[in-house]
Amino acid sequence: MTHAGPGRPRLHAPRRPGPTARAEILDAAAELFTTRGFSPTSTRTIAEAVGIRQASLYNHFATKNDILVALLEDTVEPTLDFDDNLDPALPPEVRLCTLAWFDTAQLSAGRWNLGALYHLPEVRTEPFDRFREERRHLMERYRTLAAQIVGDGDPRTHLPFRVVESIIGMRADDGDVDVDAGLPEALATASLTVLGVSDLAAVTSAARALVVGVPGYLLGSMNPPARPPA
Repeated sequence: MTHAGPGRPRLHAPRRPGPTARAEILDAAAELFTTRGFSPTSTRTIAEAVGIRQASLYNHFATKNDILVALLEDTVEPTLDFDDNLDPALPPEVRLCTLAWFDTAQLSAGRWNLGALYHLPEVRTEPFDRFREERRHLMERYRTLAAQIVGDGDPRTHLPFRVVESIIGMRADDGDVDVDAGLPEALATASLTVLGVSDLAAVTSAARALVVGVPGYLLGSMNPPARPPA
């Protein structure tokens, strides 16, 4: 018999990608939330999709909200961590292009279009406060870098973040099919074009060197390991 963990028998053999039962739960929930909807999906349905008992799911997540929190935070936290490790002395054009490139790749690489869940009514409630704050923090990083290029108060400072998140709508319109591997670079370049940056070739070349060397960057393989519960 295959087990999810000691004393936690599965109903079936593992059927989900992921090195742990927790990762399998997240993958199943991501599929169900993005294809069936959050409200109609129960923890029982998620457990059945993984092939574990519903009680075993509760060893990893106390509520359905907790599962959604984990999924949403994993769309933002890796990008914040990546930006934290960029050299602050980089020219703002290079840093903005690099951030936009990595962020677009992060939003593109997941099996399921989790960005489509950002505006669920439930996400406006208290359990999601940290996620909303992290997303606002990321948005402000874009705005600050853009302001260093065009000046604070210029309305274009809000555009790069929106250009990057346009990938969410593209995935939704295409039925969540595989994303073209060139889109992260294309949207990163577009985030500079809207600010009037002219020397795009030099900037994108510098950004490419910073992004492509990141372990796990290749589009389709960037899903980070699930973070342990806080």
